[in-house]
Amino acid sequence: MNTVRSEKLKKVLNAVPAGFLVDATWLTSHGVAYATFRDYVKRGWLERVHRGVFRRPTPNESASNTLGWKSCLLSMQHIMHYDVHVGGRTALSQQGHDHYLRLSGNAPIWVYGEAMPNWLSRLPLDAPIKTRKTSLFADSSLGITMDDRDPGSTLPWDWRLRMSAPERAVMEAMDELPGHESFHNLDMVFESLTTLRPKTLTELLHSCKKIKVKRLFFVFAERHNHAWRKRLNPKDFNLGSGDRALVKGGNIHPRYRIMVPEEFARTEGGDGV
Repeated sequence: MNTVRSEKLKKVLNAVPAGFLVDATWLTSHGVAYATFRDYVKRGWLERVHRGVFRRPTPNESASNTLGWKSCLLSMQHIMHYDVHVGGRTALSQQGHDHYLRLSGNAPIWVYGEAMPNWLSRLPLDAPIKTRKTSLFADSSLGITMDDRDPGSTLPWDWRLRMSAPERAVMEAMDELPGHESFHNLDMVFESLTTLRPKTLTELLHSCKKIKVKRLFFVFAERHNHAWRKRLNPKDFNLGSGDRALVKGGNIHPRYRIMVPEEFARTEGGDGV
């Protein structure tokens, strides 16, 4: 191998920890020609996991037909620099808000971004991927945080998973009602959301582009009446006008005028600001 190719290989391997992924777009942007991919795989420096997607092998690792979803997302965020984040129920779970719901190992992983690579949904991951655009909010950067519960101590760098903070994640999850989320599951999760930040909620509610989500948020907020609820005045937000149908056979919530399951349409005589 000549010196130039050796330097390119060194640069690639230094940027990719063992067990993590890169795609053909990233490789070519780092000066690795398509014709070289096969040679790297043949020599064992990379392994092909899908068309145009490669993994740096882990020494002495037992053979497996699946890849970890978290390693995949960390690779996308920190190596390939795709502008994606984990959101919805996945972000809530990662931040400890699934105390009442023990999610199975193959629960869907909710990933949000505007430019998803085609290969993401085709990789042999240990959990299915559900992708969504970031169009729920006018300002797509609001409410994004880094997971400090998993600092990536086994990695050569302090990589953390970029995800929705609980305030944003619960609204993303509500956007999936009723087709891809259940009222019961979100009700159980909402019970644990005792420390949401009123300022962040205010920013997100002003930025939220869906009347359905904003009305549902206040339905759940009044149902659980956490301390932060008193810091939010529904009249400060555009909740639209007229009744909204959401579920068949439900009841219209008397205050927020959206059709929800009967038990969610009951009010408890809270502050009702």
